[in-house]
Amino acid sequence: MNITSYKNRGMFLENILNDTNTYYNSKEKCIIYKKPTPIKVLNVCYPNNKSHLIDKAVYSNVSTLDYNGIYKERYIEFDAKECQSKTSFPLSNIKSHQIQHIINIIKQKGIIFLIIMMNNQFYLLKGEDLINIIEKDERKSIEYKKLQEIGYKIEESYLPRLKYLDAVDKAYFKE
Repeated sequence: MNITSYKNRGMFLENILNDTNTYYNSKEKCIIYKKPTPIKVLNVCYPNNKSHLIDKAVYSNVSTLDYNGIYKERYIEFDAKECQSKTSFPLSNIKSHQIQHIINIIKQKGIIFLIIMMNNQFYLLKGEDLINIIEKDERKSIEYKKLQEIGYKIEESYLPRLKYLDAVDKAYFKE
């Protein structure tokens, strides 16, 4: 029997983005933070006088996207998505409440996008383009070729590990 675990799915990309954001924040290029997962604590135990341990908790409400902050005086928010498929990115990776949240941020003129890791490449997919695909296409996925066409390739480097602000500039701050 083959049991698939989703426990650490997405952690590779998330770790790279956390390192990248630490670098960007230290250089004052932006202020971006990972949003904590909203939880409701149900039980706490106290193993000793100096510590406490949450031993039972549940998600208190649905989360929106992974990261948010300010860049070039604008609100910015994005989510990290890793894709195992070589041919297409399944839209089922994006929950309906996240899609509604993306629509709401677009209405407020915020910068909102996905960073998708697929075929060992990184792409920025604008929220506007994602919503257009969802509303106009009958497909349940985005073909890799389409992602290459409409997405903005994100270059890797030593510091920062992912130069996603370069892609943000190309996507949102065209001169």
